[in-house]
Amino acid sequence: MPIPRVLIIAGSDSGGGAGIQADLKTVAALGVFGMTAITALTAQNTTGVYGVIEVDPEFVVRQIEVCLADIGCDAVKIGMLSSAPIIKAVAAKIRAHRLNPLVVDPVMISKTGASLLKPDAIDSLKRELLPLATVVTPNLHEAGTLLGHTIKTLEDMKEAARAIRELRPQNVVVKGGHLEGLAVDVLFDGREFSEFRAERVVTENTHGTGCVFASAIAAGLAQGKTVRESLVLAKEFVTVAIENGLAVGRGRGPANPMAWPADKSRAQITIHPRPAS
Repeated sequence: MPIPRVLIIAGSDSGGGAGIQADLKTVAALGVFGMTAITALTAQNTTGVYGVIEVDPEFVVRQIEVCLADIGCDAVKIGMLSSAPIIKAVAAKIRAHRLNPLVVDPVMISKTGASLLKPDAIDSLKRELLPLATVVTPNLHEAGTLLGHTIKTLEDMKEAARAIRELRPQNVVVKGGHLEGLAVDVLFDGREFSEFRAERVVTENTHGTGCVFASAIAAGLAQGKTVRESLVLAKEFVTVAIENGLAVGRGRGPANPMAWPADKSRAQITIHPRPAS
């Protein structure tokens, strides 16, 4: 059987813990072939982001075009886009080629607090890209930025998921990794809520977890799994990656996508459907 293919459109992390580097490790660990269209180069390590150079939007598009023309893809994962011109160029190409399923991780800020999306690009993200998404995966900060208010509780997460769904992505997953207690992510598909729960892993080595999670969803979709099946896979995958996080560098170390064993059975990830009342 041909190997499933994921096209990853995102920024590069020179420290290897997030961005394109984490994306490729993730899809490879899950048996999927990854291609890349790099949107920005970042000079970063475990202590912070020390510089960003954006790729010209036309060259971002050229990378997408040559991958599609020769290799094709079964799913697309989008991460850091940096600016409104890059968002508009990528969205136009997604529409032109009718690329789906599409997983959008609305990367806005690094774990160390550096801005990875220009403030004037947020409207473009909401208007141009989210309506094309099969799944969008904001964390609490990103969901709050999209909606203009702070999200502090599980109920806030559900209301945020419902509100972001009004921007017309098919499915919204609000990630609750920054809350206390169990690590709970909330899915809203327009009809009902589901909660994906796992035991919280106490560690500082969580750099790149958002990239890993979204890429694992894309890998599952490329393999023909449903959105829910892909979310179960991604939740388990990122939990294993966090459990095996790497204490490299002097700052916040990365999660470890390569810890995933080839014969890994499904872990104790629980899904709790909730009516969208």
